[in-house]
This record gives sequence, structure tokens and C-alpha cells, in this order.
Amino acid sequence: MKKLIITMATAALFSSTSALAQQSAAVQADIDAFQGYFLKTFPNLSLQDFSKGPYAMSDDKMMQFEAIMEMPPFEDLLEKGGDLWNKPFANGHTFSSCWKVSDAEIRTLYPRWNAAKGKVETLEQGLIDCLVSNGEKKWGTGKGKHAWVASHLTTLAEGQVINVVVPEGDAAALAAYNDGKRFYWAKRGQLNLSCANCHVGGAGKRVRGNTLSPALGQSTHFPVWRGKWAKSKGDGFGTMQRRYGGCNKQVRAKPFKRHKSQYDNLEFYHTAMSNGMEISGTEYRE
Repeated sequence: MKKLIITMATAALFSSTSALAQQSAAVQADIDAFQGYFLKTFPNLSLQDFSKGPYAMSDDKMMQFEAIMEMPPFEDLLEKGGDLWNKPFANGHTFSSCWKVSDAEIRTLYPRWNAAKGKVETLEQGLIDCLVSNGEKKWGTGKGKHAWVASHLTTLAEGQVINVVVPEGDAAALAAYNDGKRFYWAKRGQLNLSCANCHVGGAGKRVRGNTLSPALGQSTHFPVWRGKWAKSKGDGFGTMQRRYGGCNKQVRAKPFKRHKSQYDNLEFYHTAMSNGMEISGTEYRE
């Protein structure tokens, strides 16, 4: 019943948003083509299956994933994220005071276009802004406490639907979206590879013993806990923009700073491509 109520509330929120800002027809055409490509290429998978990334493409890998998720290695850090979310600031307020929706709805609001500021807003930037507005010091971004709290919100939002809107008729919003789109498809680095080379054309293929994940559905479970990050840094949690930086390094390109226009716009485009998919909560990745 609780999940049903949350889902209905979210649907009402999206309905209200849509009434105020209709999806750009050009963006919807991109979404339809993007999702259509994956559904045609992998006919045995449904739209929602893609939230499991490479695990959905192999029965053996799915069994491994399910076994790990029975006792996920990140439960303690996820709990710390919840504690930080509910811990009062010096002024007595908590993070919740910065939003006018329930905690379970916050994750679904981002990324979004802020017409007043003329830029894309992400969940992680929202957390930074909340700290500053309450007189607190900024946290480091991409991992650590920042990722723990964002993961807490992702877990609360499990089952709700992604619905990124690029408002029809808003030239600045469309320009930001197109900037992110160009970034996704542009080749870069010494290896001369784009995001799409690996995660669209290469989705499901094997590289150095790993299966390349499909771009469709990648935004449903971030921040994620990665075994690779845990081995090298001790804390496996990371945001989508931490992953972007890692991808840039892997193709031997210099990464951009987090929460600047390059990665914010990329996240705007990237997440929109998974519109209609359910947030799957915090999950493990290799």
C-alpha cells in the first residue's frame, strides 16, 4: 500500500510537471529511437530489464548479481547515508527542509532544467546547495558522504519512474540537452572512443573479461557501489559523474570537473534516454 501511495503521488507530480512543461517533440523522438534500438537489438529483454545492465544479458551473471544483493556489501554505508540525511544541521534543520516533496520523491526530480538559473540541476548539486543554504560546509562530491546520502534517496525512490522533461519551446533547455547529446556521441581521448561506442554499439559485448553495460537503464540505479572502486579506494560508492570521469580516463581523455556544464548536460541527456523506466534502488556493479 505504501508503494502504491508513493507511486500515485509521483504520477501526480509528473502530471503537474507535464502540464506546466510539455516534453520537447525532438527529445521524445530521440528517446523513442534510443529505446527502440535496444529493444530491437535485445528482443528477449523488456524495457525494465535494462535496469540490471550486463546482468540482464546472462543467466549466470544474473544469478551472481542476485546472490550479492541478498547480502549487499554496502548496507552499512547506505545506513550512514540515511543517518546523515536525518541528522540536524547546526541550525536545527535537516536536508528534508530544502525540498517541498516527500523524501521518497526527491530522487525523481533530477536532473532537471532550471529556467530561472538557465542551467541543468542534478541531485548532487541540490545536496550541496542545501548544505550551503543551511550554513554548513560543502562536502566532497562524487563519493563519500555525498554518494551515501544520494544512495539513500535512490533507495527510497525504488519503483518510481524516471521522467526528465526538456520543455518544448525552451531554446536554452534544448541547447543544454543537445550539448549533452553531442558529448555522449563524440569521440575523445587517445583511444578515440565515445560513450556510445561502448554502451550503445558495444552493449553486451565482452572487453577484458567484462560485459559492456547498455546505456539504456544506466541512470536507474546511481549512485552505485562498485567492486572496482571498493578495491582501490575502500569505499565503493560513486555518483554518475564520478563514473563519467572514470570513463574519460579509460579512453585516455582528461576528465571534466564534476557539476559543471559538461557533465551536468551529459547527465541530462543520458538520464532522459531512460524515461519511463523504474528506479531500481541502490545496486552493486563490478
